[in-house]
Amino acid sequence: MKLSKVEDARNPAHLHRTLALEMVRVTERAAIAAAEWRGKGDEKAADEAAVAAMKAEFDRVAISGRIVIGEGEQYECDQLYVGQKVGTGAGPEVDIAVDPLEGVTLCAKNQPDSIVVLAMAERGGLLNVARNDYMHKIAIGAAYPPGTVDIERSATENVTALAAAKGVPMSEITAIVLDRPRHAGLLEELRTAGVSVKLLSDGDVAGVIHAVNTEDTGVDIYLGSGGAPEGVLAAAALRCIGGHMQGKLILDTPDKRARAREMGIADPNRVYDVADLAAGDVLFSATGITDGSLVDGVRLRRDSIETSTVVMRSWSQTTRWIRARHAR
Repeated sequence: MKLSKVEDARNPAHLHRTLALEMVRVTERAAIAAAEWRGKGDEKAADEAAVAAMKAEFDRVAISGRIVIGEGEQYECDQLYVGQKVGTGAGPEVDIAVDPLEGVTLCAKNQPDSIVVLAMAERGGLLNVARNDYMHKIAIGAAYPPGTVDIERSATENVTALAAAKGVPMSEITAIVLDRPRHAGLLEELRTAGVSVKLLSDGDVAGVIHAVNTEDTGVDIYLGSGGAPEGVLAAAALRCIGGHMQGKLILDTPDKRARAREMGIADPNRVYDVADLAAGDVLFSATGITDGSLVDGVRLRRDSIETSTVVMRSWSQTTRWIRARHAR
């Protein structure tokens, strides 16, 4: 569908708003496929089902797409690998980051906050990171001045500054942290400072989004390390809804640093902000597999299937929640 001259003048970016609905169809289809495996304890089968469904739906979308963050390298997986072309080829050139099943363990155990996540940007708009790379991350809501927190400071310094900016005692600050052994020291530091901690068993992207939606979630700050791809996906969401985030890649081996150089990362110690991770016109879509605080999970009914999706766009700063019923 061609933009009118008026729309084209108002929207210099080339991602037409109708692509948002196409993204919803992609994440919906992957979520429905994964939902068939909820609670069955087979993480591999659930992930494979989501990947196959996502790729099949991508093949129907009128884009010239390129996967920049996916399931792995071409030699590591069959579909949605880095560099793979998706879409019909007749449409805008876009880069795509996907997590067909974020919270694979959550899905296998039928626990909250398992989602399908997809971000799309103009070509070159998403930071290229390897699937197995990790990243230090910090995120807070948009209401605070830039520089309120900094990833190079200690956790105590950051929560102290955040409490001062919010005008509350430290005991009223809540941090969200992935529940991992590597965060034992961080958790001890936060609790010693008097901060309340909400632990995530999985679901890094949703965790960052929770941290910037304080009024809805009661969470003030995200701290800790997690997957670098999830950091880029979270930044794509924050480009649309607002919020401050910094990320710093953990390139602690020669092989990781060499791989990063191949992907265009010249400075292994660089601190990235939201716009560095996801630039230009950005679209973000997430569909729930299991119920969560971001979106509801898939409802498998006798004659129909219901899905719940949040879809966002950076250019218009629009967030939509879409509840759909699909014939079964």
